[in-house]
Amino acid sequence: MASLKQLKTQFLEYIEIERGRSLKTVENYDHYLSRFLDFLKTDSPENITDEKVREFRLWLNRQRAGRGRRENSAETLSKKTQNYYLIAIRAFLKYLARQEIKTLPAERIELAKTGERILDLITPAELRRLLDSPKGSGLKDLRDKAILELLFSTGLRVSELCSLKADIDLGADEFSIRGKGGKVRVVFLSETAKSAVKKYLNARKDMSDALFIQIGTELRKKTKDEKTMEAGPLTKRSIERIVKQHAIKSGISKKVTPHSLRHLFATDLLSNGADIRSVQIMLGHSSISTTQIYTHITDKHLRDVHKNFHGKGRK
Repeated sequence: MASLKQLKTQFLEYIEIERGRSLKTVENYDHYLSRFLDFLKTDSPENITDEKVREFRLWLNRQRAGRGRRENSAETLSKKTQNYYLIAIRAFLKYLARQEIKTLPAERIELAKTGERILDLITPAELRRLLDSPKGSGLKDLRDKAILELLFSTGLRVSELCSLKADIDLGADEFSIRGKGGKVRVVFLSETAKSAVKKYLNARKDMSDALFIQIGTELRKKTKDEKTMEAGPLTKRSIERIVKQHAIKSGISKKVTPHSLRHLFATDLLSNGADIRSVQIMLGHSSISTTQIYTHITDKHLRDVHKNFHGKGRK
C-alpha cells in the first residue's frame, strides 16, 4: 500500500487535475496536510484515528498565530484558520474513502464553531462619494471610474476583475466569468458601469489585451529602445491600492477594499428585495450559508416590525 505522503501527493494531483482547483488552493492544502502528517508520525492511513485527530486539534489550538511573533505572545490561531486545516483533512479522508483505503471516516471530523462574521460596511452616502471620486477626463481617472463602477455593478472578486480582457462585449448587459474552482457564472452590467468602461476603452491608445492596464508612473516594463513603455495589466495589489486611494480621497475613514464593493453589491440587492438564492448565484458562492452573512443587515422586514410594534405601551 502507498504511504500517507504518497497518497497526499496523489490527492493534490487529483484536486488540481480532476477537480480544477487553483494552484494556490493546492499549495494551501499541501501546507495543511503536511503539518497534519508530520504530527501523526505514521505512514499508515489506518493510524488516522479519532484520538489522533483530537490530539492534533488540541496542538493546533495552542499554536501561536503568524510568524515572527514574540515567544510570550498569547495570540493563538483563530478558529477560522484551524478550520482550514480540518477542511483539508476531511477532503483528504474523503479521497481515501473513494480509493477504498481503510481510514477514519471524514464525517467524524466536525469544524470548530466560529463567531458570526461582522461586516463593517460604508454608508450609501460614502459609496456615492467613492464612486464619484474619479472626476477627471484623463485616462487614469476614466480607468479608475470604470474599475469602481464595474466592481459595484457585478460583485466581481478582484482576481476576476484582473482576468478581464479589453474585448469585453459592451453591447450586452451581461458577460460570463470563470470564478473560484473554475466555475462559470453570469454577471450583469448597469448602464453606469457600461458607460464608464466604454469611455475608458475609447480613450485608450495601447495594444494591450488586458481590460485594466498600468498608466503613467505605474508602468514598469520598457521596450528595447526605452523610449516607450509597455502597458501591463493591473495586479490585484494595484487595484486594492486604487480603491484605497479613492476611499481616502472621499473622506472615508473605514478600510475599503475591492471586496468591500462586493459586499455592497450583495447588500444593495438584498436591501431592495432580491432573494438570497439569486444573490448567491450572482456572487458565485457554492453554499448559500456563505451568502447568509448579509441577511442580518438587510432584513427590512425586521426593522419595520420593530418600528411598528416596539414600545407601544409607553405611548
